[in-house]
Amino acid sequence: MARSVFRFLSRQSDAVVLEDETHLLRLPRFSDYRQWYQLRSESRRFLEPWEPTWRNDELTESSFRARVVRNEQEFASGQALPLFLFLKSEQRLLGGLTIGYIRRGAAQCCMIGYWMGERHAGNGHMLAALTLSIPYIFTGLQLHRIEAACIPENTRSIRLLEKAGFQREGYLRQYLKINGEWRDHVMYSLLAGDRSQPRVQAAPERGVRAPQTTGN
Repeated sequence: MARSVFRFLSRQSDAVVLEDETHLLRLPRFSDYRQWYQLRSESRRFLEPWEPTWRNDELTESSFRARVVRNEQEFASGQALPLFLFLKSEQRLLGGLTIGYIRRGAAQCCMIGYWMGERHAGNGHMLAALTLSIPYIFTGLQLHRIEAACIPENTRSIRLLEKAGFQREGYLRQYLKINGEWRDHVMYSLLAGDRSQPRVQAAPERGVRAPQTTGN
């Protein structure tokens, strides 16, 4: 099993780092733009079917910098934790995972969303990212419930969630506007009391994406 290491540093953009021997998750920085631009632009056709419609300025540096500022604001306010996923040894950007829609009070709940660059898909990276994130959500953030929704036709995403211990709960009609169309989604959840550890050694997923909760 992968081992999560939580490091709390002085700088806001480095406030949460989740890592194991191979992968690292942290908040985006301005200096990530070149890697992010290259990975997102070359993966555009791969990602667009599963994402909200890309804006005209989607890949510009000014848009990215605004995104980073917004990410830090969301994290500081406790609303969301948008993370970039890196191959640790090379500091190579692989994709992103967002812990979003964080709700306190009686709910103690969040929703996760993620994306993966096309050339890195199919190598188990997102399952490893979930392995790192799930313990942090339940112990670090002290939440009770994690939700994830995916388009019913995305069978690989469904398999990924099930490998990570999520259970299917229901069917949401026209839940999110994806690539210009209102799409039905299947809701999955994982509770602090019923979670099972993801199997990192399991067959890797390919072409999967849960809905993003921020613009990452």
